[in-house]
Amino acid sequence: MTEPILVVTTRYTKEVEDRINRNYSVRRSPNQFPFSQQELLSAAEGADALFITPADRLDFAFFQKVSPTVKIIATFSVGFEHIDVEAAARRKIPVAYTPGVNSEATADIAMLLLLGASRRAYEAQELVRTGEWKPLSPDMLLGWQVGGKVLGIFGMGRVGQAVARRARGFGMKIHYSNPSELPGEIAGDAVYHKDPSDLLRVSQFLSLHAPETPETHHFLNSKAISLLPEGAILVNSARGALVVDDDLIAALKSGRLAAAGLDVFEGEPKLNPRYISLKNTFLLPHIGSATIETRTAMGMLALDNVDAVLNGRPAPTLVPPLSQAGVA
Repeated sequence: MTEPILVVTTRYTKEVEDRINRNYSVRRSPNQFPFSQQELLSAAEGADALFITPADRLDFAFFQKVSPTVKIIATFSVGFEHIDVEAAARRKIPVAYTPGVNSEATADIAMLLLLGASRRAYEAQELVRTGEWKPLSPDMLLGWQVGGKVLGIFGMGRVGQAVARRARGFGMKIHYSNPSELPGEIAGDAVYHKDPSDLLRVSQFLSLHAPETPETHHFLNSKAISLLPEGAILVNSARGALVVDDDLIAALKSGRLAAAGLDVFEGEPKLNPRYISLKNTFLLPHIGSATIETRTAMGMLALDNVDAVLNGRPAPTLVPPLSQAGVA
């Protein structure tokens, strides 16, 4: 029996790579990574499935040209903004993603960002690494304690709920805004705000956990920032495009916001260069899911989707219609 042809656009953990090589005839980029769109279209000729990442942009033009042999596209991600899912649907190509398995790792990073920003970790580490560390006076590098503070969570899906569990351990008070209120057994003592503006007004810390949709795109703009308490701290481990960079940078430079912890950026891996010079930012290169356990689970789930469709079964985690896309 001929092995199905799988186009793979990057490298994965050993366990995932072993499964790929064991079960498929694999096509990879001849010029290392990433594929150009034309290279990906060429590789897809006669292929059964594509295994991609957010670095691979599958737009309307791609789906106009992609080979009719492609039976499924699996993306190694929770987000699917890089895929024109409507164009895929018109070509009757199912698109699968990897929700749920990255929640705990991403929540860990959100807490790292929150603590790193609030305790001025970048400035402190810079002193150590540059050899500038000298005896500190009691008023130097003063940060902000998190215990007893209100953490506003914008988007109380799997990751938001995992962050809430962690933040309660630090003594934080949880408030959240979501398209719908959560059942009491899930929300616990978290306070619900139907209107995100009401959430902003009480959030001494604000952590973003919503998907990027037309409604959430550039959610955090100058108007939203003006509603936050003076000296609030922002955390974003969700999507860079939830934030208007110029507005956030202006608020950080003026002191309107005390600090920000960011793992995601609009246009990444390129980011607004003005973030780099700000001392009150704690910046990471989109490593929310970057643990061996999580990246392996994501890869395995993506391959479960491919296996299912190629064997005539429904994919376990198909991308939902855009109208039903929920929080991460």
